[in-house]
Amino acid sequence: MIIEHQENISSNFEGTIVDIETIGEFDNRYNDSREYKYIQQIIFGFINGKGLHIFYVRERKKIAELNEKAAEIINSLERPFYAFNTDFERGVLFYELGSEIGFDGELNKERYESKADAVRNLAIPNYGDPFYDKGVLCMQAWKDGKFDSAIAHNRACLLKERDILMKRGFRKPEELKFIK
Repeated sequence: MIIEHQENISSNFEGTIVDIETIGEFDNRYNDSREYKYIQQIIFGFINGKGLHIFYVRERKKIAELNEKAAEIINSLERPFYAFNTDFERGVLFYELGSEIGFDGELNKERYESKADAVRNLAIPNYGDPFYDKGVLCMQAWKDGKFDSAIAHNRACLLKERDILMKRGFRKPEELKFIK
């Protein structure tokens, strides 16, 4: 079963910010989409002018169902699309949804800027993130059945990314080579 969390949060920007949470391991032998081949989406979140929405599963066997829902939703979302690390979202979604999803705006200032640094430098609140921008802790919380903490992390990420977009804008994403 897919579980939905939504909030009517006002956001004054054009388009949609997408943030996903995942389980799995990077394949560091590659510098292309194959780096993300063994990572699975467990939380699909987005924020736009209509509110904040998070869809998630509590069991690995439901991941395919979440991917079907995400594919259905993403095609209906308002563009442009933004993410803090577009390579991650594009790479994971490429394997999970079976198609290339174009992102228009990169929210990190440079390729390896951490979200924690951006949040600190822009004086953005933590928004109740129990993991203070450490996504690996979200992965572990999900595996441990601490779903409320995982959702709180994704919610905070979406709000922080909204604030980053509003405070400093975005840059064009770097190219990602997609290889099946």
